[in-house]
Amino acid sequence: MPNGSLSLPARLYLLAWDTSRLKVTGATHLHDLVRAGALTELAQRGRLIDENGIVTPVDADSRTGDVVLDGLLELVAESLPRTWKAWVTLRARVTLDAVRAQLAAEGYLRAEKKRVLGLFPSVEYELERVAAVEALHTEARQVLEGPLPVAEISDRDAALVALGAAAELRTLAPAKDRKLHKNRLEDLTDRSGAAGPALKKVVQELRTALIVATTTASVTGAGAGAAAGG
Repeated sequence: MPNGSLSLPARLYLLAWDTSRLKVTGATHLHDLVRAGALTELAQRGRLIDENGIVTPVDADSRTGDVVLDGLLELVAESLPRTWKAWVTLRARVTLDAVRAQLAAEGYLRAEKKRVLGLFPSVEYELERVAAVEALHTEARQVLEGPLPVAEISDRDAALVALGAAAELRTLAPAKDRKLHKNRLEDLTDRSGAAGPALKKVVQELRTALIVATTTASVTGAGAGAAAGG
């Protein structure tokens, strides 16, 4: 896939951009998606392991060289023991903010400083490298739809699509099409943890936690909209 040097959470964030409207989709649960991606990559790299359901750093002082991943490693190491499900949502916006700042520094995004209500400083991001993101969309859909056999797909690309679908990203597949790929998504989830049974279990747990977080965010958003309309 293009931009192979980017981390999984960074690629998931870019995958969420609708290049036709130049807007991010799934904004209500984007932070959960990005955090799930960071946890998955750290597990794939062997920096985080599962110990009786608890997320555990292999070496608290180890570093990946990626500021986003290293920031999460440090956060996990300094926090109370928690499950994978808990870490998908706990302070997840910290990881999202780090990803956006990283992508802005690398030229994928443009950061614009603004003030909310004329008082509070805020940063808004605009997509700069539209062609690179469109290429990412195209290749992600090819992973989802085939014809390449799942066994020939890298674990990182498999995780990108499995997690993106779990977060119901419309940029990956319309809602009406996601059921068509149910079996392949299960295979891609298994492929994401191809290094061993323990990793496969972790990825499955992260994908399930992301589905729950996404569903909860959607229901909450719909409820709030109905209340406002009423």
